[in-house]
Amino acid sequence: MQTNLADFIRNTPDGDEADGILRNCVHCGFCTATCPTYQILGDELDGPRGRIYLIKQMVEGAPVTRSTQVHLDRCLTCRNCETTCPSGVQYGRLVEIGRKLTEEKVTRPLGQRLTRRLLASFVPNSALFSPTMRIGQHFRPLLPKKLRDKVPARQRPLEWPTAKHPRKMLLLAGCVQPSMMPNVNIATARVLDALGVETLIAPDAGCCGAIRLHLGYNDDALDDLRANIDAWWPYVEQGVEAIVMNASGCGATVKEYAHLLRHDPAYAEKARRVVELTRDIAEILPEFEEPLVSVTRRRSVHTVAFHPPCTLQHGQQIRGKVEHLLAALGVEVRLPPDSHLCCGSAGTYSLTQPKLSYALRDQKLERLQAQEPQVIVSANVGCIAHLQSGTSTPVAHWIELVEHMLSV
Repeated sequence: MQTNLADFIRNTPDGDEADGILRNCVHCGFCTATCPTYQILGDELDGPRGRIYLIKQMVEGAPVTRSTQVHLDRCLTCRNCETTCPSGVQYGRLVEIGRKLTEEKVTRPLGQRLTRRLLASFVPNSALFSPTMRIGQHFRPLLPKKLRDKVPARQRPLEWPTAKHPRKMLLLAGCVQPSMMPNVNIATARVLDALGVETLIAPDAGCCGAIRLHLGYNDDALDDLRANIDAWWPYVEQGVEAIVMNASGCGATVKEYAHLLRHDPAYAEKARRVVELTRDIAEILPEFEEPLVSVTRRRSVHTVAFHPPCTLQHGQQIRGKVEHLLAALGVEVRLPPDSHLCCGSAGTYSLTQPKLSYALRDQKLERLQAQEPQVIVSANVGCIAHLQSGTSTPVAHWIELVEHMLSV
């Protein structure tokens, strides 16, 4: 796709990147067939090819309208289109450039501005989010259903392992997961402990940056990235084997740190090293498959349906590892039809685009429940909470299932 960049963006980092991505697109339309929002809305401008045309018009100097912003807002950033694309178009990076431009050129309605600022200030701030979540969980039975859907039932925390091991890995605790689903982090640490690996957490690490990045607060998001690198760097220098992610949305973002900070001379090299060390727990445990089998035993849960999050299968291009590992542990894993499609969670999407989000959730749950699982498992806190809000079937992180199977 040929482009003629406007003066305002020519020879800028965003302009150069957008130009390179757009030139890879051959507008074949394969991406449209796998786009969740296009499947629901049937509008070309609510699919990747249409949004690419809108962004092309923007960077070529065409007026940016509220309509353009609406179509970009409806994008889940699931990146299913990237998996489908035969030309390797990096749509996720392009749409973030497009969103940045629309934020600069289009004034949102006051209600949206307030909502988005609140989300960007509150959700990533665990000092505010955690106590609020605890209060919500305490009064959960009294909450209206729409609000109750956003507040998972409180978990009884497992015990964090206390053994010391020569092998050490660093875990990102996350901003919302410790209060919403604390046992995901504890289960990760307990499984690694059973395999002779000590899990460390940097107390000053916080939000991965995804929430502010996708809401258009780019400078704030980059500050989140730098703060995490600063918190992790002493552990990196001490030789931790990996920076472990158990929320695939965080993992997909952290693996973009080198790209996002490539023009920051103080952080570019550190960001590259962080990306080299960052691995989803689904990438780590297959290396321990034989010892893991020896320290687990089959329990009452033997049949699960797996929802692979978009940030795992498309964002990080990790496929088949969870299914293979659980099968090795004696669990039957059933994938639903169209397992490549998004569940509608997508970070804050269920709050900013509730109609589309819940339509996708219900569609996904119908296909998952048709597998007749005892438990639905996934790999991202947002997906788990979103799916659980629409079903009585238990929904859990797959690492919690593995921890439950430990016999040591």
